[in-house]
Amino acid sequence: MTKANLNFAELPFSFIPTDYNIRYTFKDGVWDKGVLTQDQTLPMHISATCLHYGQQVFEGLKVYERPDGQAQVFRIDQNSKRMNRGADKILMQQVPEELFIEAVFRVVNANRKFIPPHDAGGAAMYVRPILLGTGVQLGVSPSTEYTFIVFVSPVGPYYKSGFAPVHLIVEEEVDRAAALGVGDIKVAGNYAAGMRATMGAKKKGFSEVLYLDSRHKKYLDESGSSNFFGVTGDNRYVTPSSPSILPSITNMSVQQIAKDKGLAVEPRLVAVEELADFVEAGCCGTAAVISPVGSVTHRDKKFEYCKGETVGPIVTDLYKTLSGIQFGVIEDPYGWTRIVPEGV
Repeated sequence: MTKANLNFAELPFSFIPTDYNIRYTFKDGVWDKGVLTQDQTLPMHISATCLHYGQQVFEGLKVYERPDGQAQVFRIDQNSKRMNRGADKILMQQVPEELFIEAVFRVVNANRKFIPPHDAGGAAMYVRPILLGTGVQLGVSPSTEYTFIVFVSPVGPYYKSGFAPVHLIVEEEVDRAAALGVGDIKVAGNYAAGMRATMGAKKKGFSEVLYLDSRHKKYLDESGSSNFFGVTGDNRYVTPSSPSILPSITNMSVQQIAKDKGLAVEPRLVAVEELADFVEAGCCGTAAVISPVGSVTHRDKKFEYCKGETVGPIVTDLYKTLSGIQFGVIEDPYGWTRIVPEGV
């Protein structure tokens, strides 16, 4: 297939229009068969629950071109499960896993020419599923109608620097999510709440923030829209774990890889003082994959984890193994990847 006329090696991480998106509607207790459309706008009633009461949950995953030209997805079943956990928590209708996967495969096949070639410097096709409460509701109550949409866009690295150190600052004035709230699911409000912290950090010259927990203000939380991890000198992979942190599919995968490489994996409460114990660090998520952390600044202290632009050996190895599996360069021993069948 002839690829779209794009400079795939220089793609930003931003929306690039493709040919089709797909939409399903839940009404009268059933999901319809879905329709592919070229319309990039969404007609919606002004009293839809997603607009007023936040009934919206979304996902993010990628499609990778293998060396043999086939397209594959990474742990798509976990994206489906995470979306449904989010739907349950804010009282939305679940999207059946088979419908979720069907929707992704249909829209990917309709836009195959936009999948970046294997040798495009880490570029991939980003897939954004989104579930919206679209029923008419004036009072605060769950919607009775829902719209499930999946669109795609070819993207480059999340950070312009690619696999190069990013620099974080510990955020103490803004909380990402409440301790018993919805920080553990992928809802829009969590990201809206963090924008002012992220923009503030960028104005100070940092790449992103590293949040503290909202209850005690002493334990590490997430880094912007990514999970954080640190590696100690005695080969421990330490990553913050709490009910307010989004369970990252990437972090879950990196933990397994780290364990198989002989590291002791410790998902747990991580006090901010432990930043001094790490010799390497990283941020991980679907968009960023693994971004090495060059430094974390906490008040008047700066903890450095890279020598200049040189990334440490453990973070580099974890990144190469994970991205190798995702792009089909390394054999997948875990059964995480799945070929996108043509013609679905």
